[in-house]
Amino acid sequence: MADDYHDAEKCAETSHTSGPLTKTATAHEILATDQASSNSEEPTTPPQNDVAAAIDLERSGTRASSGVEYSVFSTGWKRYIVIAASMAGFFSPLSSQIYFPAMNTLAQDLHVSISAIDLTMTSYMIFQGIAPVFIGDFADNAGRRPAYFLCFVIYLVANIGLALQNSYAALIVLRCVQSAGSSSTIALSAGVIADVASIEERGSYMGFSTAGSLLGPALGPVIGGLLAEFLGWRSIFWFLVIIAALWLLQFLIFYPETGRKIVGNGSIPPPTWNMSLVGLLKARKVLSSPSEEEERIESSLSLPPRKLSIPNPLPALAIVLEKDTSLLLICNSIFFAGFYDVTVAITSLYQEIYDLNDLQIGLCYLPFGAGASLAAFANGKFLDFNYRRISKQLGVSVVRNRQADLRDFPIEKARLQIAFPLILGAICLVIAFGWVLDYNVSVAAPIVITFFMGFCLTGSFNTVSTLLVDLFPTKAATATAGSNITRCLLGAGATAVIQPMLDAMGRGWCYTFIALVMLCTTPLLFVLMKRGPQWREERRLRELAKKM
Repeated sequence: MADDYHDAEKCAETSHTSGPLTKTATAHEILATDQASSNSEEPTTPPQNDVAAAIDLERSGTRASSGVEYSVFSTGWKRYIVIAASMAGFFSPLSSQIYFPAMNTLAQDLHVSISAIDLTMTSYMIFQGIAPVFIGDFADNAGRRPAYFLCFVIYLVANIGLALQNSYAALIVLRCVQSAGSSSTIALSAGVIADVASIEERGSYMGFSTAGSLLGPALGPVIGGLLAEFLGWRSIFWFLVIIAALWLLQFLIFYPETGRKIVGNGSIPPPTWNMSLVGLLKARKVLSSPSEEEERIESSLSLPPRKLSIPNPLPALAIVLEKDTSLLLICNSIFFAGFYDVTVAITSLYQEIYDLNDLQIGLCYLPFGAGASLAAFANGKFLDFNYRRISKQLGVSVVRNRQADLRDFPIEKARLQIAFPLILGAICLVIAFGWVLDYNVSVAAPIVITFFMGFCLTGSFNTVSTLLVDLFPTKAATATAGSNITRCLLGAGATAVIQPMLDAMGRGWCYTFIALVMLCTTPLLFVLMKRGPQWREERRLRELAKKM
């Protein structure tokens, strides 16, 4: 099956195809149409060994879009799919920070130092970056449901082990396993959005996804503080077992397969083993009574089984090394490191300056989460609005639930214009955060600052994530996994050095330095906005040449 599965709407470009896909098309027809769509990027009769001529023909080809829906899922189903994916993405950052308030108790019970417990955080973040590189490629090829199921089984086993363990060695190993299970859900969420959301609505749906992943750092310490205070540190991991099991239960009952290599725009039924319980019951009902869907269901069941390959980390690393992606991820990783430099240090700084207990410190994370949640929803609307605005300026029609041709569209500009004011705001707020703590200003000041900081940083993360999916829509999970490995490894380094930096430089100058590093990377986004379309076209032609 062609890698660019989701571009089935291009099938009308090739005169010998069977025309627009309809809901009554069989699975074989859908696959044939999609194959024709992929081949429409190449000349119908290319000269032997003449790539240049093929590219000329491809450039001169028509770009008329067909009436094929990008996704057959209704708006209600799309919202359920994205919200469930966002909830899954909530587990990784939640698990990372939920036991912050219990770190002192853990150190005492396991007879180790606080520094040793800090190492479990660093190891968690390292695996948080590495694991998605393997799962992202697996999900893009095998489907979202198998990847989600694998992740949550690993996650549940790790949490049960963490709740029962009594040694430091078991703690650090199981934290790595826990991270491997939960961290891929963020990349999977991006892949799901690329599956169901066309480009004109993608910003809003990415907002839902970002909200889940960034609420974890805000709510984790609060939940962990309450559980550790009243039920002990083991209750933290039993709590994670319970909520993960509940998510997995609804997933098995309702969640449909969305991977475009498996179900196309949702018209092709997946294999029976990859159906939700609701989907399986519906398929059996269809097969037991005559209907227009019967031929499509039966033909899908007769398709040859897909061969699953060993997950390959190289595609994610290759995406990281692309010119446009590398600039985007450098900036995003620096901002993410700044985000962790603030959130990780809050615990020790607030206790030192304001003499707050664990529960009070946990509550101080809530304003950050409130700002992050507001940004996740508002920024998505801004992204969609700016896309429509620039489309109107260029005379490009925007059709709902149809995928646009981005070859001549400045998508980098449409997305990054929203990011620049948020980035500048975040830089100023990081500086202000450091100096109000340096002068021991009332606790109300840093709390207000963290609210707006959460808004600005989350908005910038959401913009970058949306642009990354736009650049690699058929490999969204793999691309997001590449983003994960850069930002999490840099974030792990940031958490390791923030305390020595605070000790050496003081609070004010430490955060001023962090903000200046963020500022120095910002011009890279201007370079991306100017050169990005050219690099994107070069990559497309390079990939086309490889197919010849």
